[in-house]
Amino acid sequence: MKLGIVGLPNVGKSTLFNAITNAGAQSANFPFCTIEPNVGVVAVPDERLDKLAEMYHPKKYTPAIIEFVDIAGLVKGASKGEGLGNKFLSHIREVDAIIHMVRCFDSDDIIHVEGSVDPLRDIETIDLELVLSDLEIVERRIDRTKKAMKGDKKLGECLDMLERLAKFLEEGNNARGFDLLDDNEKEWFDEMPLLSAKPVIYACNLSEDDLLEGVEKNKYYPLVVEKAKADKSGCMPICAKVEEDVAELSKEEKKEFLAELGLETSGLDNLIKESYSLLGLISYLTAGVEEVRAWTITKGTKAPQAAGKIHSDFERGFIRAEIIAYDDLMACGSMVAAKEKGLVRSEGKEYVMKDGDVTLFRFNV
Repeated sequence: MKLGIVGLPNVGKSTLFNAITNAGAQSANFPFCTIEPNVGVVAVPDERLDKLAEMYHPKKYTPAIIEFVDIAGLVKGASKGEGLGNKFLSHIREVDAIIHMVRCFDSDDIIHVEGSVDPLRDIETIDLELVLSDLEIVERRIDRTKKAMKGDKKLGECLDMLERLAKFLEEGNNARGFDLLDDNEKEWFDEMPLLSAKPVIYACNLSEDDLLEGVEKNKYYPLVVEKAKADKSGCMPICAKVEEDVAELSKEEKKEFLAELGLETSGLDNLIKESYSLLGLISYLTAGVEEVRAWTITKGTKAPQAAGKIHSDFERGFIRAEIIAYDDLMACGSMVAAKEKGLVRSEGKEYVMKDGDVTLFRFNV
């Protein structure tokens, strides 16, 4: 999974990126200190994997990973090339989802590119640039489709969808809110690299005081929550400065520090959980003395396709999957005990994988 962190200049993107990846991206109090995107890979925290490692003492421990991309600050006119905009927009095309960082705190010490703090205006600024960029793509596709039609009925249906979509975008709407009438329309829609169709999580950058006093007291955060609901997007509070402080600490120190702030989990952990939920992802687990590992799949994935994540041969020669729910395995204390109790199931090609399935695939090629 690749997540792109976007936002106006100076809203805390690079500070958050540094904190969650310890990658040392440049962070400064002026616009455009990030030009090329910084990329960092983060292990997905999963206590289930830790417990399996305690059970099996494996030679190798492999968590699921997320790639974070710190994309330079967008400004008005980015879709027309302002502020190196076209380059930045091309970086967004490569991610699975967008973390839209929005500044939700006042400070005289940190410059705001628009001169004042207004998260809804800031969101609208970036949304508009993504929509304008998408409109250009759709209009080009309309021109090509008209030239290629020559009486092809299916292309006529495609043209109808494209013209509806263009009108929808012209009204300032994000492509992810566009209604698709059937599978054909979905296929045509998915073929286009539309930026405003990507799932979004609004990460509201709050001050440390906001976290201590309670996020509901922040005057900006509820506005973004309402916007996210209307937009069918994710939304969460985060304090980039706190995440930066937490990144320096050991596991135990981190726990104590968060407890002092009245928090159970870090912003990064919440961001990962929100991302999985938004993208409809789950993890199944494999465990043995050679390796314990988490594998990320989409909800609804059947066993053979899940096996294909490990190796294409596993999918091609799939025979069955031997599966036990993680909680059942922990309750039994060992795989041997679980088998004695009949809790290890043999599942076939139509089995839909569940989050936390501890799985052994049988295959023959």
